[in-house]
Amino acid sequence: MAANVEEAADFETAIAECGFGLFNVFILCSAMPCLTAMVFSASALSYVMPSAECDLELSLLDKGLLNAATYAGMIISAVPWGFIADTFGRRPVLISGGWLDGFFVLCASFSQDTAQLMAFKFFDGFVICGPFAVVVSYLAEFHGKKHRPYIMLFVGLCVSTGSMIMPLLAYVVLPVNIFFKVGSLEFRTWQVFLAASAIPTILSGLMHIFLPESPKFLMSQGNYAKAMESLKRIYKMNKRKSKESYPVKRLIDPTPDRSAELDGTGRRLTRKEKLDRAKKQFSEGFRQLKPMCSQPYLAISLKVYFLHFCQIMCVNSVRLWMPQIFATMNAMEKQGANDTSVCAVLDHNAESLPRNSDERRAECNLHHNAESYLGNIIVSAIGLVGYLLIFPLLRISLVANHIVKVFLFICIFLVGGLYFVKTSLVTMLVSATYLTLMGICATTVIGMSVVIFPTLMRTMVLLLIMTFGRLGSVSGNILLPVFMQLSCLAPFLWLIALMSIAFLCSLFLKFDDQQALN
Repeated sequence: MAANVEEAADFETAIAECGFGLFNVFILCSAMPCLTAMVFSASALSYVMPSAECDLELSLLDKGLLNAATYAGMIISAVPWGFIADTFGRRPVLISGGWLDGFFVLCASFSQDTAQLMAFKFFDGFVICGPFAVVVSYLAEFHGKKHRPYIMLFVGLCVSTGSMIMPLLAYVVLPVNIFFKVGSLEFRTWQVFLAASAIPTILSGLMHIFLPESPKFLMSQGNYAKAMESLKRIYKMNKRKSKESYPVKRLIDPTPDRSAELDGTGRRLTRKEKLDRAKKQFSEGFRQLKPMCSQPYLAISLKVYFLHFCQIMCVNSVRLWMPQIFATMNAMEKQGANDTSVCAVLDHNAESLPRNSDERRAECNLHHNAESYLGNIIVSAIGLVGYLLIFPLLRISLVANHIVKVFLFICIFLVGGLYFVKTSLVTMLVSATYLTLMGICATTVIGMSVVIFPTLMRTMVLLLIMTFGRLGSVSGNILLPVFMQLSCLAPFLWLIALMSIAFLCSLFLKFDDQQALN
């Protein structure tokens, strides 16, 4: 039903009048490269390391630190990105963040040693953290209650698709023997692979130039005039009607009206006025943190932070080492090894450094074999199918309320089962099921969090949730090599304990994905 011309409409009413159409398709297409770029940033080095192991003379700890470097950058930049996105808007972060991240990824492809690669991947993580968290809020704030629950299905599908594109790209590029010099710089196949991984993030920055600022964000800032213009633009594209026929004529939002401060008289601000405004916005940005430290949000957010910390530590400790495990497993099979169990592979990786350079070089050459990436492609494909099958079920309230608890409980046994796996096929199937279920748990937790926190703290909370997840990733990738060197059983006992804690934490959480955006 159309809104009454005389009555002010809230965001949910206004966005519902816009419907779903061409604009929504374009904004979803624009989000795809950003979501894919996040996967590329987080996962690229795990595919590079089997190929670059000899070129960079990587130890087991070096591999763990390289896997952790990107996440370390994400942790440090979370609060600044949250302040910028919730104070200055979503769109500037998506545009500038995309281009800047592309620059650092290209710099990483020029790296000539481990320190350079680690530094540039740190800055890659520092930058990509903002656009990825912002794009989730950005998508949610352009869709009404009817379509919003499907946004996290879309996000999950994009992440899963990106996870499949990455091993496909590795399958095509990394087996090719590339070597050339430009001056004193040497470039090999893995550096070309890294350069190719910069394409999605640069494309993301370009595509978001053509999109408006979030109308929900503009309303929360009191800037109703720009919010109305944004909504009319959506309405025109979706309904194929003129902007003047948009039935909503006036907007209202629970936050105080600050439109006079933002719109002013249209005159150009002096440098002093710009500085004073920036200081005020900076103070307001810090005031965003106050509601997060009070009830009801404090208790909920702490539970979510701890749950996400445990589950991401577990999933990334497995996921980021799978390319190395599959590459080693393939190399062992080519060398005629009788035992290619997960334990044998972990022991092989733990003992690989002391071997002489000829043996290492021979194994590195086997890592360039295209077959070593097939396992990763199949694992990612199973994950994509899993998202397609399971996420539509989240529209059922009973499933949505219990899926995280059930999946975490199942994953306790799956991660423990990897210890007993003896063949590459079973390793592939068990790890694929585990990573798919854990990925759905992580995406569901983030999706549910979008609707329970207010607009002016939503991006900050999402960034903090992801920050705790990344703390888990950093901790996991540093600790896993340590446990691997102790014994084969040690890393599995550690993962089972973490999974059990995550499951217990999930028992105290309940979300409703049908409520209106605060």
